[in-house]
Amino acid sequence: MALSRRTVLAAGAGTAAGLALPAATAQAGSKTVKFTLNAVTLDGGEQVVSLTLDTRRFGPISRSSLTPGTFSVHVKATSPIPVTPDPGYDLDRVVTAARLDRNGNIVLELSYAEGQPGGGTLGYLVSRSRNVQLNLTYTITQNAPFVARRRLVTIDEFTQGRLSNPEVDAYSYHTSADGMKYRLFSPRNHGKRPLVVWLHGGGEGASLPDNYYDNETTLRANRGALGFSTPEAQKIFNGAYVVAPQSFSAWMLDGPRFAPLIRAIVEEVARRHNVDRDRVHVVGCSNGGYMSLKMTTVYPDVFASSVPICGIVAGNPPLIPDAELAAITTPTWLVTSLDDNTVDPVANTVHAHDLIPRSRVTLYDNVIWNGHQFPGHWSWIYVARNDPSINGLHIWQWMARQYRRD
Repeated sequence: MALSRRTVLAAGAGTAAGLALPAATAQAGSKTVKFTLNAVTLDGGEQVVSLTLDTRRFGPISRSSLTPGTFSVHVKATSPIPVTPDPGYDLDRVVTAARLDRNGNIVLELSYAEGQPGGGTLGYLVSRSRNVQLNLTYTITQNAPFVARRRLVTIDEFTQGRLSNPEVDAYSYHTSADGMKYRLFSPRNHGKRPLVVWLHGGGEGASLPDNYYDNETTLRANRGALGFSTPEAQKIFNGAYVVAPQSFSAWMLDGPRFAPLIRAIVEEVARRHNVDRDRVHVVGCSNGGYMSLKMTTVYPDVFASSVPICGIVAGNPPLIPDAELAAITTPTWLVTSLDDNTVDPVANTVHAHDLIPRSRVTLYDNVIWNGHQFPGHWSWIYVARNDPSINGLHIWQWMARQYRRD
């Protein structure tokens, strides 16, 4: 994402209140300081949780001279696609702490939580049914000087730098020969490793009429793919590649056309990396739940397992006919929540489970994680946290045990 930059003159050039310094208290000229936006992908989407100011050159900085009130933070977020209403926001971020990291940089911790406005990096365009990565302009104002090397320091201006999310940044960028973009996580383990194919929901596809195809929202909108690249999942799979293709639109708009494009990405990753072709797993939510089922109907001999989450099979005509569901031979574990008011769980997940031979199903009453209740459609949160289990066997462990059947 191209981050907007804005220069802000610092306020508070006077003596810091409550600072008792020896004779050497002259103001230190400081010029420009660059700062980084630090983000994490929560279950409800990515949020900026702190800012790191590149203040190493001033150090050592007195920790006691930093308080939550030393700096103020404001953010303005706007959509990269002109729409009305704009899904962005314009507000002050609450600074909860000002601390030093191990390198001597000042870190401003910001208040954030599931559902809390003002921290999100994405906006949902209702008119396009798409998530987009917002243009973020962060403004830092210094309200009081801090102490470094026994001198009071006031920063002249701040320059916004990159958005940093270590989990997302661990995925490399690629474009297939067919022009489909995808992100890839590679394990540290040597030898042949399984591959998990994550197929996103409808909101994370491209909006080509707007020339918007970012290869970003698939990893920032939820933890669907990221769950499989966590240390916990990597331990269960003994190392696994994770690939997240991005649709040109929405999978269910043209599943038969997209299936070979996804298959080509699987082949490309397997050809370039040490992938165990007997352990390729396909997982998807909503639109991607449909597509994960579609892949096993088109390619019955490719996948070791399939995990369709709140997937769509019904329609007029059905998106996936009953005869195709009944012919699925890939080990399948379906997941949904019974309070899903976006995709009817009975007409889709339950119906598919009834038809797919030897399939497993987990039906939740609602979607609650860490005390926060999410919309019922968001049952992918449970899979991203390895929560579904049957007779004590959790879904990641079940997947890791599956091999392609000849």
